[in-house]
Amino acid sequence: MTNSANKNIFRSIDWVTVIIYVAFVIWGWVTICSASYNFDNPNIFGLDSNSGKQLLWIGIAFFVGSILLVIEKRIFEMYSNFFYWLFIAILLITLVIAPETKGSRSWIPIGFMKLQPAEFAKFSVALALGHLIDKLGFSMSNKKDAWKAAALILLPMAIIILQRETGSALVYLAFFLVLYREGMSGSVLFYFFMAIVYFVVGVRFSDDLFLNEAVSIGEFSVLLLAQVSITLLTKYVCRNDFAAKWMAVIGLGVTFILFLFSAFVIPFDFTAIMLLICLAQAGYLTYLGINTRLSRYYIVAAFAFFSAVSFYISDFMLDRLEKHQRVRIEVLLGKKSDKMGAEYNVNQAKIAIGSGGFEGKGFLKGTQTKLRYVPEQETDFIFCTIGEEGGFLQSVLLLIAYAFFIWRLIMLAERQPDTPGRVYGYSVACIFLFHLFINVGMVLGLTPVIGIPLPFFSYGGSSLFGFTILLFIFLRMDAESKLSYKVQG
Repeated sequence: MTNSANKNIFRSIDWVTVIIYVAFVIWGWVTICSASYNFDNPNIFGLDSNSGKQLLWIGIAFFVGSILLVIEKRIFEMYSNFFYWLFIAILLITLVIAPETKGSRSWIPIGFMKLQPAEFAKFSVALALGHLIDKLGFSMSNKKDAWKAAALILLPMAIIILQRETGSALVYLAFFLVLYREGMSGSVLFYFFMAIVYFVVGVRFSDDLFLNEAVSIGEFSVLLLAQVSITLLTKYVCRNDFAAKWMAVIGLGVTFILFLFSAFVIPFDFTAIMLLICLAQAGYLTYLGINTRLSRYYIVAAFAFFSAVSFYISDFMLDRLEKHQRVRIEVLLGKKSDKMGAEYNVNQAKIAIGSGGFEGKGFLKGTQTKLRYVPEQETDFIFCTIGEEGGFLQSVLLLIAYAFFIWRLIMLAERQPDTPGRVYGYSVACIFLFHLFINVGMVLGLTPVIGIPLPFFSYGGSSLFGFTILLFIFLRMDAESKLSYKVQG
């Protein structure tokens, strides 16, 4: 590309986003300085300190970002599938050669540093997803196309889970929000939402009993929610008012009678009958699908079957988790208490944030963080340092800044003239949103502690490089699209 073209591209870059990025990186470095500061060795620029190492990563990240801004958009689009399969291969190789680190095999030692390929693979998935959706005739309403898009996302997720990096793998669920923007049915998001509700309710109340200790509250609640959900989906997705009415009359009616009989006559566990009702509804919907040859009946029937057995699946899945993961979930849901174990990190984080008050204690004056009561305070729990030293004001400022940053990415994505650019832009926005929500949520005890970084703030080269690459590829795409629009205009 000529110097003149490069100058035009640089004029077209969204410098507001770049400024926000630089501000976040600098703010993040200052926070890392405070979180890792050692009064006995106050050299914050030395490579023997985390702040010094992070400064090196920042310099490399700025250099990488500058390089990405001069690479033409067509290069990323042309080699999108190559990048995707390259990182799939790298993830598989990592699974084999990576040494075990804190129970996972996801970090590759390279010289004086370690890199986590899962952080870099996100941009390749975003590029490949845009390339797939841009194909002629692609439609999310086509089941074959929808499964292709889902498989493209789930494949790297599965490999990362095998590396025992569940937190990093869950981030890839953010891509399903992109599919929703590109035409995925809202009912799919409803299915995901109900699956989470079934799991939470089932696990939280599985051991609690009512009706003279004859019935499990968790099992009853999940099966009742299943009956209501199946009835509503039959009405609004299958658009069959007749079938929905009789499902409500028979299913919910029988359940109500059984409840009254158990409450006032003879207490007994009637959840097995509720299970049979849900399975019968699934069978009836399958029968309607065969008669009408409409796929929506099969989809709702599959959901009905899953709803019927979800309580038992949740229990099975919980038993298959690692012990520390199971305890974290049970503690989060209030089923167990483990003050010195699974609850310790979150409790210390809450104490640190709460002690900051409205205005905060000031730079390097946080007692909880300086005395290192908060584990992982430079990485996953970096938000604690902001809350303690900057207080409520700085915490809210950070959340507002991130909200503006993500909103701007969405606006940039919406103005893209082509599908690959739009899909990639939404992928970037959704990944940042997911990281922000989960990271801040786990520090406040609202989400499970799954160990994902706060973008641009958490210490580490892999996360900083990954987020920088993800963002600056999009900035180049947007600049080139904006320039093309000006030329055409």
